[in-house]
Amino acid sequence: MSQAPTLPRGPARNRFLVVLGDILARPSGAIGLALVSAHLILAIIGPAIVPYDFTEMNAAAMLAKPSSAHWLGNDHLGRDQLSRVLLGGREAILVTSIATPLAVLWGGLVGVFFGLAGGRLDEVLMRIVDAFLSLPWILKMLVLIVTFGTGTEVLIPTLGFFYGIPVIRIARAATHDVVARDFVQAARARGHGRLTIIWRELLPNVRDALFVEGAMRWSWMLLAFSSLSFLGFGVSPPTPDWGLMIADARGFMSFSPMGVLAPMVCLSSLIIGINLTADALAKALGLDRARKAPV
Repeated sequence: MSQAPTLPRGPARNRFLVVLGDILARPSGAIGLALVSAHLILAIIGPAIVPYDFTEMNAAAMLAKPSSAHWLGNDHLGRDQLSRVLLGGREAILVTSIATPLAVLWGGLVGVFFGLAGGRLDEVLMRIVDAFLSLPWILKMLVLIVTFGTGTEVLIPTLGFFYGIPVIRIARAATHDVVARDFVQAARARGHGRLTIIWRELLPNVRDALFVEGAMRWSWMLLAFSSLSFLGFGVSPPTPDWGLMIADARGFMSFSPMGVLAPMVCLSSLIIGINLTADALAKALGLDRARKAPV
């Protein structure tokens, strides 16, 4: 049975370069990282390169077919679809890029703490987590969003909270793998408190698992955000968003199919890129993503 590769535990910059090189050495990782990087760059420079104002309407060009002036045609309000597609990922990337670290941070800390504590407290926590995970995510989030609104100040903590709950299981499982090792027992024998053990002994050893889990949570959050926008609970018009664009254009697909296909391709390519990168990251760190967390 082959052993997982051991990466250097030296300076963070050196280790980052080693992991990045390992990801790029894998074809799937290079493709995934290229897709994610392209979307991130587009989200930053998008407003400077779009050919038209995304709010500009033209009654004479409603549902116009693709042309040299409008490469993806126009939507049902005469707006340039290319401009809106190029900007359609900005809001989703912004919201989920903040919500993902939030979910990993609070879920990881809770999972590590209770994994170290063990006993009845640990079992009670996991039953609470199981109860939350047994409910459909869309219902849980819609309750809060309908109650408090649909702004980013609501969407970010909502996504961060609900997607942090599964992180608890991953962090707890990783902690169980580490907590029985000699260096943790030695720290306990020296009289170190739980917070010290968590900070010095556990977090450095479960960090890699949390990084990979964070990458996967990011892709799922993007899908959730787009789904909420599709249902009318995400961004508000006229802000361009891929999920909202699909919802608006689905009734006109027979006249202007690019209104649905273009945002679908963009969203899919970003999700695929994140998943490919996460898989390559897991392999570079020597982690098995298929391993199940203990219950």
